[in-house]
Amino acid sequence: MILLNHKSSEYYEETKKQALKALRAFPGGLQVGGGITDETAEEFLQAGASHVIVTSFVFQNGQVYEKNLERLVRAVGRDRITLDVSCRKNNGRYMVVTDRWQKFTDVELTTEVLDWLSGYCDEFLIHAVDVEGKASGIEADLVKRLADWGKIPMTYAGGVGNFEHLQQLKTLGQDKLDVTIGSALDLFGGTMNFEEVLRFMN
Repeated sequence: MILLNHKSSEYYEETKKQALKALRAFPGGLQVGGGITDETAEEFLQAGASHVIVTSFVFQNGQVYEKNLERLVRAVGRDRITLDVSCRKNNGRYMVVTDRWQKFTDVELTTEVLDWLSGYCDEFLIHAVDVEGKASGIEADLVKRLADWGKIPMTYAGGVGNFEHLQQLKTLGQDKLDVTIGSALDLFGGTMNFEEVLRFMN
């Protein structure tokens, strides 16, 4: 669950209120993100979130802020953090991007970087930005890279538009990756039936 309204928005407090209500209704069943910092994370966890999903507090202005990662771990513990890492291909390399995917960092998503970042989180949410929202197919090379590393739970996001894509993800991902599906789901106007997706993934 992501709070899309920024803290500066007049709608933020109402958004937060609804998020906290959802967390209390399903304790331990949801992760929450959207403007999470070391100062705000605990409130969402106490309301029932299993993890906080952290993005801009760590990845912003074309930089990775390790000190903010350290602050988060001190505040809530590594085992309550899901790190949302977005990457785009640049000259054949998957580079971490920030600021609504517009700014490239100088950090390539290598096994060494995954090892480093995993010291600060319990799970990864990995966005394949080049195919995100297109429902036109997954980033096969990235999926293989993630599965080959496979040391902590990972959710892959980007490009799933049909069950053929899901099968490719299961095969190339060696059944190690969870997945997000957005616009392709019938819940959001797409053609992939939600119940069929659940049966397929199980």
